[in-house]
Amino acid sequence: MARDYYEVLGVARDATDAEIKKAFRALAIQHHPDKNPGDKVAEDRFKEASQAYDVLMDPDKRARYDRFGPSAFGAPEAGGYPTSVAEVLEGLLSMFSSKKRAGRDLRYTLEVSFEEAAFGVQKTIHFPTRRGCAACGGTGGRGGKAGTKACATCGGKGDVRGPQGIFAPPRTCSSCQGTGRTVIDACPTCDGSGLERLEREFAVRIPAGTVNGAVKRVPGEGEPGRAGGAPGDLHVHVRVREHPLFRRHGHDVLIDVPISFSQAALGAHVEVPTLDGKVKMRVPEGTQSGKTFRLRGKGIPRGEGAAKSRGDELVRVVVETPVGLSGRQRELLEELGREAGEGGTSLTYPRKKTFVDKVRELFDV
Repeated sequence: MARDYYEVLGVARDATDAEIKKAFRALAIQHHPDKNPGDKVAEDRFKEASQAYDVLMDPDKRARYDRFGPSAFGAPEAGGYPTSVAEVLEGLLSMFSSKKRAGRDLRYTLEVSFEEAAFGVQKTIHFPTRRGCAACGGTGGRGGKAGTKACATCGGKGDVRGPQGIFAPPRTCSSCQGTGRTVIDACPTCDGSGLERLEREFAVRIPAGTVNGAVKRVPGEGEPGRAGGAPGDLHVHVRVREHPLFRRHGHDVLIDVPISFSQAALGAHVEVPTLDGKVKMRVPEGTQSGKTFRLRGKGIPRGEGAAKSRGDELVRVVVETPVGLSGRQRELLEELGREAGEGGTSLTYPRKKTFVDKVRELFDV
C-alpha cells in the first residue's frame, strides 16, 4: 500500500505550498537518479516524492486526496510517471539551471609609492569596461528585440538537454549563450554584442600596510551580467614601487646608513631618514660596521587609524672607507696605522683580535 503523501514529504497535513516545495526539493536533490546511478531504492524514493508533490501542489488534487486518500487517483502507468510529474521534474531541474550570466571580472594594476602603501591612500583609477548597450537594450539587435529572433538551437529557452531528456541536467545553449535569442540585424552601436565600451572612473582605497602584490577585490564593479546575472568584480592588483633608501620586512623598515671611520670610532649623532622625516640617532663610540640600531615605532602601520601600532625602523650603520685622500690625510692615517700596528697597545680592534685568536687556535701557531 502506498505511503501517505504527507508522510513521504515529511510535512504536516496543513503544510503551506512553500513548505511542501521546500521539502520536495530537498528529497529530490537527495534521491535524484543522476546523483544515485544504479540505486533502485533512491529511484523509488524519487518517484514516490514526485508523485506526492504532484498531488499536494495541485489544490484540486490535494482536496480529493485529503478526502479519499490515494484511491482518489488511478495507479500510475507501469514503469513510468504521470505527465504532470514529468512537468514537475522539468520545473525542478530548471531550479538547478540558470540562464543568467554573471558579468566578467576586471583586473587593474595600480602602482603606488612605498609611502602610500605604508600609510594607505585613495586613488582614482580609469579603466575600460563595458555596459549594457542603451541603443538596443542589451539585446544586440538593431532597434532592440526587433533585430533578433528566437534561437533555432534551443527554441528560445536558452538551454538545451542531452538524449536523457528531463533527467539530463540542462546546459546553456552555445548558440545564443543562454539568452534564447539570436541577432539577425546587428545594433550599430555595440556591433551586436549587447554591450558598449566605455571608460570608467573609480575611487579605490588602498589600506595602510598594503604589501606589494596585494589584491583588493571590489565586489560588483566588474562588467554587468546578462539576462539579470550579477555583475563581475573589480580586482585591483597593487604594485609598490621600490624605494631608493628603504626596504621592508613585515612591518619593519630597513635602511643602511653610511658613517665615517671617525664617527664610528669616536661616536656621533647622525641624521637618519624615516617615513616621518629625518631624525637624529646617536652612534656610540667604538661602533662596528654592520651594527643595527632600532628606532621604535618608525616602521609600517599595522592597520588604519592613529591608535594602531607600527613596526620599527632597523638602521644598519656601514663604516665607509674614504677615497681620494689628500697628502695630509694620508700622513695622518699612516701615523695612526703605525700607532695601531702589531704590538701597538693604544688601540683595540675587537673583531681583529677575535679573528687572530681563532686563526692561532685553528692552526696551532
